[in-house]
Amino acid sequence: MESISAFEIIKVGIGPSSSHTMGPWNAAAMFLDLIREHRRLSEVVEVKVYLYGSLALTGVGHGTDVAVMMGLCGEDFTSIDTATIPGRVAQIKTEGLLLLGGEYLVPFPYETAIVFEKSIFLPFHANGMTFEAVMEDGSKLSETYYSIGGGFVTLENHRVAENADRIVTPYPCHTASAIADCCERMDKSVYELVLLNEQAWRSIPEIRNHALYIWQEIKDCIYRGTHSRGILPGGLRVKRRAAELNERLLGTSEYAGQQAWMELIKQTDRNFKNINKWVSCFALAVNEENASFGRVITAPTNGASGVIPAVLMYGYCFEDFDEDQIVKF
Repeated sequence: MESISAFEIIKVGIGPSSSHTMGPWNAAAMFLDLIREHRRLSEVVEVKVYLYGSLALTGVGHGTDVAVMMGLCGEDFTSIDTATIPGRVAQIKTEGLLLLGGEYLVPFPYETAIVFEKSIFLPFHANGMTFEAVMEDGSKLSETYYSIGGGFVTLENHRVAENADRIVTPYPCHTASAIADCCERMDKSVYELVLLNEQAWRSIPEIRNHALYIWQEIKDCIYRGTHSRGILPGGLRVKRRAAELNERLLGTSEYAGQQAWMELIKQTDRNFKNINKWVSCFALAVNEENASFGRVITAPTNGASGVIPAVLMYGYCFEDFDEDQIVKF
């Protein structure tokens, strides 16, 4: 059985949904690769996207349309300045043009270029979508993708997975009982077992660096969420609350920047009531960033993206976790 790295589960993503936003974004990137494999981007004169089933029914609320547009533009959700997304989308809708792969302008009338097939559910999976490109010679190139959760995308019958390079870790742990058995036989902690298996993909220094990169993204996300005000997108007029809660918990204290903010939190009371409020504030901040097309860490999906960040920030601020403890977590 193929193994999956822990960094495929706990990874940098974008809100509000791993299956309805990240997956379609990744599918759009895959379609760009398909075009480049068989033709040239400069030959494309029209692009259409058909969203089926669940992606069509909740696509606007989950930003599926936004995701496919940004993905077709060649943007990477792990690095894009998320604050620019609303403006980019508005420009595409106003001008009816899309910069395909970040290279060539093609007509993209939003109302007809993205088709929400709400009554059609493809038999393989509820989250199906078809990308179609019309070439200057009149020929068409199309492919159907399925967003199966966690940002993962596959073709029908999992053809993507079958063609991918398979990695099997030295100590496969596909069930809870297998994890317990390996730890007992080898006299290892869960962290040590995961570290052994992760070396199938990366060296130990690379693992540490990537874990700290994830931690930095977590800190950035929580800090943004605790310092952003306004109304969440989606049309329900839900007010962001994390910034107000952060302000109430810190009172009149002043600080400059993320690290100073965290050091200030460390100095607050460590009683259960105060800690519980802070953990809730951390989780709420991430959830609000997730709802606002912010960059988050999937844990393992966007729906749970506030849990692990809140726990880690609790450990850093109230249990004095150092970098080694963060990496082990």
